[in-house]
Amino acid sequence: MDADIYREPLPDMRRWRRPPWASSRPTTHGYGDRFIPNRGDRMNMNIAEALLNIPRKDESTDEVSPSRAAYRKLLADTMLQGRTRVFSFSNRPRSPLESSLEAPTPTHIQPARKRRQIPQAPEKTLDAPDIVGDDRFNVLDWGSKNVLSIALDDKVYLWNATDGSTTELLTVPESCAPITSVSWAPDGRHIAIGQYNSFVELYDVTTKKLLRTLAGIHQGPVGSLAWNNNHLLATGGVHGAIINNDVRIQSHAVRSYRGHDDVICGLKWSSCGKHLASGGADKLVNIWDVSRSSPLHRFSNHTSTVRAVAWCPFKDNLLASGGGETDRSIKFWNVSAGTCLKSVETGSEVCGLLWSKNERELLSSHGPEKNQIAVWKYPSMTKIAELSGHTSSVLYMT
Repeated sequence: MDADIYREPLPDMRRWRRPPWASSRPTTHGYGDRFIPNRGDRMNMNIAEALLNIPRKDESTDEVSPSRAAYRKLLADTMLQGRTRVFSFSNRPRSPLESSLEAPTPTHIQPARKRRQIPQAPEKTLDAPDIVGDDRFNVLDWGSKNVLSIALDDKVYLWNATDGSTTELLTVPESCAPITSVSWAPDGRHIAIGQYNSFVELYDVTTKKLLRTLAGIHQGPVGSLAWNNNHLLATGGVHGAIINNDVRIQSHAVRSYRGHDDVICGLKWSSCGKHLASGGADKLVNIWDVSRSSPLHRFSNHTSTVRAVAWCPFKDNLLASGGGETDRSIKFWNVSAGTCLKSVETGSEVCGLLWSKNERELLSSHGPEKNQIAVWKYPSMTKIAELSGHTSSVLYMT
């Protein structure tokens, strides 16, 4: 810094005058903490513009190397659009954007979301002679590889929804019939078959070979099956026992859950695999922790058999359950708090429940008089569709 600036004479403080806006007395008016000066005609805009745009000494092209000059020209052309400064005064302000009070054109309007149309007619009808109509059993399941399994008396059939082909997987001896439950493992390759004689058989559907028989775990028909993963299988019997089986080891019965006094009609694992829900003919809904033999929660609000239990796919701690012939309600449970959130009267026996994976909707299947499937919007539980066509109770839904 040049030392000559320190030699300039100090201003004569005797000639200083108080500005007109500065008063020795406190003012009674409050203007906040901002002061905006009014320069008026004291600022010459032309001089200010000239001072901003005049080249500095170090900007003289005589002293700039050719490469630097080329770089500046390229920068001005691409970034500054030919200007030498980013900010400068201008005599004319930019013209404001044109505004219009006219209604927007149709291209600016967001199209309203169309209400989804739910077909009333079935996409496909499959003959199912000799299907067992017993609310203790579960003889229909759809695998992850788009193959439907159905038990018809002593046989299990597989229907491939991709190519429409049907194959017979197995036939059990008369002493084991009828088949009381079927359940696909998550891999879509292995399937568990529950039988009337208390046996549970595991099959590989690609080879149609019997892999293993789980025997001695129940005292009667095995009507409910639920896979936790590809190696843990929960089985429910007609005497209220629930057994968790590890199918990889010889002593497969790794835990027993005791909390029902009658037939186990429905079993479902939560998506996290930590909780198991069971519904029974004793009108109870029990919630089990995978590591405990006693119920985590015991819900006794239903007044009839509970065969429909379904975990919500978008909220891990939400469970729906459906009551039977004299109950006719769908109840929603917070399994973290152990409370009933809502109860909805449906008007007929609730045989099955399924949550939609694509919409916040719940499907319920019913018994007489309509034998219908209802589609509900959650959480309002507004009925948005009702599908008919069955002539008896819709006991099985997958």
